[in-house]
Amino acid sequence: MSGSFWFRNAIFYQALVGSFKDTTGSGVGTLRGVIDKLDYLKWLGVDCLWLSPFYASPMRDDGYDIADYYSIHPDYGTMADFEELVAELKKRDMRIMTDLALNHTSIEHEWFQQSRLDPNGPYGDYYVWGDDAQRYPEIRIIFTDAEDSNWQWDETRGQYYFHRFYSHQPDLNYDNPLVHEEVFNILSFWMDKGLDGFRLDAIPYLYERDGVGGESLPETIEFIEKIRRFLDENYPDAIMLAEANQPPSETMEFFGKGDRFHMVFNFPLMPRLFQAFALGDASPIYNIMAAMPTLPENCQWGTFVRNHDELTLEMVDEGNRSLLYSAYLPDDSMRAHVGIARRLAPLMGQDRRKIELMYSLLLTMPGSPFLYYGDEIGMLDDTSLPDRDAVRTPMQWEPGPGAGFTTSSHPRRPIVGGKGISVAEQVDDPESLLNVVRTMVQERKAHPELGTAPFEAVESGHIGVLAFERGGLLCLHNFCDETVDLGMVELGPYGYAWIPVEAAED
Repeated sequence: MSGSFWFRNAIFYQALVGSFKDTTGSGVGTLRGVIDKLDYLKWLGVDCLWLSPFYASPMRDDGYDIADYYSIHPDYGTMADFEELVAELKKRDMRIMTDLALNHTSIEHEWFQQSRLDPNGPYGDYYVWGDDAQRYPEIRIIFTDAEDSNWQWDETRGQYYFHRFYSHQPDLNYDNPLVHEEVFNILSFWMDKGLDGFRLDAIPYLYERDGVGGESLPETIEFIEKIRRFLDENYPDAIMLAEANQPPSETMEFFGKGDRFHMVFNFPLMPRLFQAFALGDASPIYNIMAAMPTLPENCQWGTFVRNHDELTLEMVDEGNRSLLYSAYLPDDSMRAHVGIARRLAPLMGQDRRKIELMYSLLLTMPGSPFLYYGDEIGMLDDTSLPDRDAVRTPMQWEPGPGAGFTTSSHPRRPIVGGKGISVAEQVDDPESLLNVVRTMVQERKAHPELGTAPFEAVESGHIGVLAFERGGLLCLHNFCDETVDLGMVELGPYGYAWIPVEAAED
């Protein structure tokens, strides 16, 4: 996987350190636990492991509230463990990327504590402070179910601080050049540890401006270009991946002319996949793909169906949001913010046909596929847990009380379980979901054109069937619960097929 375009054909796998494998008996996953399971990931076909935050943190937002960018959370292990993890990945010809939340820190970060205590000191201007809690009325409150303002009063400093997310996550002040210096120090520190890239969390929100709000502003884009130049000059094989949940035109801003992000998550596409299932109609996918501009040559979509967050519905209109709530939100306890906190298998009604169809889409639509840990075995969720914790429960390696995840009887998050839902129960069964997903991953690797070929829509002749060519493959997906005869091939309910174009034409 040498060369600066390695990411365009890579299979990515997202794991949460604390929920993957416990090696201490504490009920919390560790970095050593991730090391223990690298052979499984290699067997599955993973090229690049993406780890969610493992930095020092009070864990009020599962580590996205960072208290020290240079330290490992003690529950997860040590810096030596991290260095060993990187080395073990390299031995297996695998790569690693990590999350970085650069928009905000925890209120427990030393920078913030110093900023509160000494407004005129060296950290006084590291955050966005103000006297007017009505400033920036154009900036939407993202977590409307948890916050009623983007400003929080601080008694110690006697001012309000600005926060895009939770009130315990104050926003950094990117108008301060010292904050820029801190960011480049952090990037250098981790890249020098051997990382292959970063997912930059909440990246559209770095700057705020009166009258125009605080999303995807020119100043934010300019800083992204600055990060890209820094990586290109110092770590030319490394990639930047944007979490930019924006409408299609704004999303494209994060690619630029190939001089911003290498990859951007395809938030415009993701809800349309679920919409197609809900309607039994492929039109939402055809429509969004027709609206997608061509990417710069050195860029790639990050294609995903689920991850550690809710299935976000921020960027769909009210009518489609109602449709998706109706189809996938049977109980309001499953709601998280403006989305649905459920895993893939429950969203698909635990219907193997639908789950497999979704994996086929994930592996054939444009972009590099991102698998979410546990979805490859059809893991369930625990909707009694708060916020997004429902989809962050421990990986199920074996049947039984600890699921092969832990020996503790009190894991940090409860183990969900489910008959037949573990790696051990599926790994030797060629008909299992795990082996079907693995086979699909191998098939994807056998067709490298799927990494780069354009999407060419094909008229299937049936409203419920999505047909497209990519490279030398004709890909067919049936969103109906009935068999559809397309002449060249018969697709069963929720059936799919990848057919060489030559064979389809015969």
